[in-house]
Amino acid sequence: MTTLLHNAYVAVLDEAGKEHEDGWVLVADGRIAQVGSGHQPEADKRVDLNGALLTPGLVNTHHHLYQTLTRAQAQQADLFTWLKTLYPIWARLDGEAEYAAARTGLAELMLAGCTTVFDHHYVFPQGQPDVMDALLRAAEEVGAHLVVGRGSMDLGESQGGLPPDSLVEDRDTILTETEALIGRGVEVAVSPCSPFSVTKELMVESAELARKYGVPLHTHLAETVEEEAYCRELYGCTPVEYLEEVGWIADDVWCAHCVHLSDDDVRLFGERGVGIAHCPTSNLRLGAGIAKVRELLHAGARVGLGVDGSASNERSDLSFEVKQAVLVARARQGPHAMTTREALAMATRGGAAILRRDDIGSLDPGKRADIAVWRTDGLELAGAADPVAGWVLAAPHRVDRLFVAGEEVVRDGRLVRADEEEIAREQRAQAKRFLP
Repeated sequence: MTTLLHNAYVAVLDEAGKEHEDGWVLVADGRIAQVGSGHQPEADKRVDLNGALLTPGLVNTHHHLYQTLTRAQAQQADLFTWLKTLYPIWARLDGEAEYAAARTGLAELMLAGCTTVFDHHYVFPQGQPDVMDALLRAAEEVGAHLVVGRGSMDLGESQGGLPPDSLVEDRDTILTETEALIGRGVEVAVSPCSPFSVTKELMVESAELARKYGVPLHTHLAETVEEEAYCRELYGCTPVEYLEEVGWIADDVWCAHCVHLSDDDVRLFGERGVGIAHCPTSNLRLGAGIAKVRELLHAGARVGLGVDGSASNERSDLSFEVKQAVLVARARQGPHAMTTREALAMATRGGAAILRRDDIGSLDPGKRADIAVWRTDGLELAGAADPVAGWVLAAPHRVDRLFVAGEEVVRDGRLVRADEEEIAREQRAQAKRFLP
């Protein structure tokens, strides 16, 4: 079965920056077969897109889906205060709530053009073994491509860590369950939560486990100035020095945030190929600062975009993060700091590089047919001379159609495999349990 998507502006987002004004994409067996303009190939099915913008599906490199349950809480808190406020609330999480939260976050992301979602899940309240299964079930039902960060915390308050002891797991359980998840064929990144919630032993053994199976590593790093003081007190070094000490400065690692890096840190990340999930809205919401994205790109580091949790970015919308990436870069360094196409590339090709995937991130032949279709005939783009720049700068947008591996999972701005209103109703019911 072949499908031709035609009469569109196609932003391929490949290394060469190809764009086709009167473009088309031919999809066959879940893959992109051809891309071009002008003469169109034969196809079993033809879809006229009426001048829409086609981009690769967006790739979210950092999220915490369960946090949709606790939006708009700790509204004026810094990171540590925010965490201490919310940890006891998150300790109520169970499989039923996780299922509702994950469906909500994934639905939001898909309706904003996101096809691949990395979810960093590190909250496993004692006696709640079904949280991970609920997450996987939610992704399967709505049709998103999910990459699971099996997170962990084993450094509780009684040992000098930040989370309450009720939310930490023992190291053997963490490693055993992570290994079992990998063994199930789930796409996994081994993801200890952060330097202030995880022991040094777990960081080292997590790296050993990941490298045994050839899967990547992920953690939070250098998000706030308080974190550096905390690391110096706990470990006698900076967060990046600590990461080096535990064997994590490598090209199979990416870190979320990385707002407070020195020039030497930036150089080191570029030399060793460490990736960064840039989360501009969350960093602004918590007053954490603005990451040195321009410098990281110049250094050769891999940089993708992340929404981050819906308790520090109440909107699960990666298209909006593309705009935010442009704006915060220009706030730091002026109007030439980042172009709209560079920001979109971070959300597509950059995200694919972060996840070490060569089959997504651009509309090249042979790649998986993860395609976002954006209408250009609405008020917000009327008069836009450049469809790509107009789309970025006028964000946020709701996607018109979304394809994951060639399957249409959003049509006419509505979920195909799930009911948006039913998801919202169940989410509201579950979220009442998590009010402070």
